[in-house]
Amino acid sequence: MSARRVLGVLAVAELLAMAPWFSASAVAPTLSRVWQLTPAGTAWLTISVQLGFVVGALVSAVLTLSDIWSARRLVQASAIAAGLATFGVASASNPTVGIALRMATGAALAGVYPPGMKIVAGWFREGRGWAIGIMVGALTLGSALPHLLRWLVPVTVWRPVLGFAGALALLGAALMALVPHDGPFATPALRFSWSAVPRIVRQRAVTLANLGYLGHMWELYAMWTWIAAFVAASEHARTGVAPPAGSTALVTFAVVGSGAVGCWLGGTAADRWGRTLVTTSAMALSGACALAVGTVFGQTLAVLLPVLLVWGVTVVADSAQFSASVSELAPQDLVGTALTLQTSLGFLLTCLTIYLLPWVAERIGWRWSMSVLALGPAGGMWAMLALRRRPDAAALAGGRR
Repeated sequence: MSARRVLGVLAVAELLAMAPWFSASAVAPTLSRVWQLTPAGTAWLTISVQLGFVVGALVSAVLTLSDIWSARRLVQASAIAAGLATFGVASASNPTVGIALRMATGAALAGVYPPGMKIVAGWFREGRGWAIGIMVGALTLGSALPHLLRWLVPVTVWRPVLGFAGALALLGAALMALVPHDGPFATPALRFSWSAVPRIVRQRAVTLANLGYLGHMWELYAMWTWIAAFVAASEHARTGVAPPAGSTALVTFAVVGSGAVGCWLGGTAADRWGRTLVTTSAMALSGACALAVGTVFGQTLAVLLPVLLVWGVTVVADSAQFSASVSELAPQDLVGTALTLQTSLGFLLTCLTIYLLPWVAERIGWRWSMSVLALGPAGGMWAMLALRRRPDAAALAGGRR
């Protein structure tokens, strides 16, 4: 099987396997009523997944699970676990059990996302940025899928959305069996070492790349989590009545799913023009959208949606480039620890902004709440521009900074 065919199969498998990530968020309004959740409790439907992902990523890195198993087998087992945990959320009788199972879902997905990236790297040496962009695009589209499922069923129905998402994860696990091996360029799993953390922190170029990533993550998951609430509030402000949940879900699917295009564009552009240029450009555009979207709040979807789609494309276009930057800048014996540290800090930060955004909206309204997300891209741009000026940035993308 050719590398491009493997990429196609792998992308579809990971797309399906990632469906559980936002499955509960897609039915959050209904779950909030059924489980009598506060806005903070609703936020925990996604925060728990982020925390579970951090725990799962650390455990996987410390135990080098993709060496104990092949990366393909790890993805398969993890996708099955994520699907079963999502079935459990669908049958949970109370929020405590549901949120615990959402955390288990996140831990399982830590065995889907990073090992999937490892397999791509094992199949591609040339055009790796493009291939990883395709992969992250598939993961993005998979994260958006539950919103499409939400659109397809009546508003009072929520268990089938979770059930479908769980079933898609199982289907993704089955498709992984078609990937013949981990790739001709596969390397042993990069090890994590707590003792290496101080050495990484002292690496100025790596620290700047991590700060850029943190700025990106400040914005990304909070936008993905609460864009449905923003659209619903905008439509309510325009019409005076709550909009149909189905139409809000379809808009959310389009906005989040449009990020797949951004990932492909970002990966292709980074290989050609450099990582710092792509990341700063993407953050400049996404940060501008976070500020501008309040000006079209309450307008018709014909006016609001184009801004949201530009935001959806740019908010994730640079995602893969931060990990690629760290892998190129860190000393080779520290790369595994550096990547795990970057991922863990980034997903921990998302917990704060996912919790923060509805808190801000309660005080100033949804119209201008999204503007707080622009702080992340502003800081991230500063970090990546500072990195661009450093001599060691010549190690990025074969000299294309």
